[in-house]
Amino acid sequence: MKTLSFLQRSSMAMMASWSLLVPSAPRANTAPVHTPPAVPAIAAPLHVVATTPDLASIAMEIGGTAVEVKALAKATEDAHFVDAKPSHIVTLNRADVLIEGGAELEIGWLPPLLESARNEKIATGAPGRILASQGIRMLEVPTSFDRSRGDVHAMGNPHFLIDPLNVKIIAANIAEHFAKVAPASAELFKANLQKFNATLDQRMAAWQKQMAPFKGAKIVTFHRDFVYLSERFNLVTVETLEAKPGIAPSPAHLAQVIGTMKSTGARVILVQPFQNRKTAETVARQTDAAVLDMAQQPGAIKGTDTYFQLMDYIVNTLATALQGKK
Repeated sequence: MKTLSFLQRSSMAMMASWSLLVPSAPRANTAPVHTPPAVPAIAAPLHVVATTPDLASIAMEIGGTAVEVKALAKATEDAHFVDAKPSHIVTLNRADVLIEGGAELEIGWLPPLLESARNEKIATGAPGRILASQGIRMLEVPTSFDRSRGDVHAMGNPHFLIDPLNVKIIAANIAEHFAKVAPASAELFKANLQKFNATLDQRMAAWQKQMAPFKGAKIVTFHRDFVYLSERFNLVTVETLEAKPGIAPSPAHLAQVIGTMKSTGARVILVQPFQNRKTAETVARQTDAAVLDMAQQPGAIKGTDTYFQLMDYIVNTLATALQGKK
């Protein structure tokens, strides 16, 4: 009798143990078998990752029930300096779609996360990779690149979502990519885009009417982050509290800001949640200005959970302050 090897005996034992988990075949039955009708498979929602909450809000409007959306940055976090976490790598690894602002907004933290995530679905050029800056007319594109000028972006100012008409371009771009990744839901994305655009057109008309009396009004911001808002609603940003982008203000620069505000009549200062409000308050006390708590991300301020709610808040707050400082 031939002796079995150890590996052969182990293999046979493993197969026997697995066979216990497999149901035995049913005995023959002469009764007719009634097969239940086939149930169509329901496509799983797309796992969409957005770098910032504003992009996530737009993605949810366009994707509807066909997507699950997660933002990497917190609403109160500076999108330039997001605290990258190991959990972000896992999130990106499981993503079907990635939406990023582009124009170097996330250049300091997103590339290393993507390299570690190793997800071909969201690689550059893949249908699942969406660049929000694509098709946007960029402002403040430098003619030369010089680091002595501060944190200047070579591709232009990346804070373009604060202009609602830019968001219309971004929403169309998102709908197009979603349809490529999940063609079975293409009609849903198209319908949601039409609804989104109709709402945006209606709100935009109201926002422009509300801001029309303040054409040419002078404002001051902490960073160069409201230039698209200024252009859209015919405001003039006369100064920034930062001496240069990304560089903390010096006493000499703040004295210059105060002088400019007094000479131009600028009486409002816009400050985001992650910026130094005390600095703005110091300047405001010497210029009879109002410090406005502003944000560019939905959810950073109570009652601004969607992009439309955020823009309502920005326009209402600005109009009220400018009216009071006339």
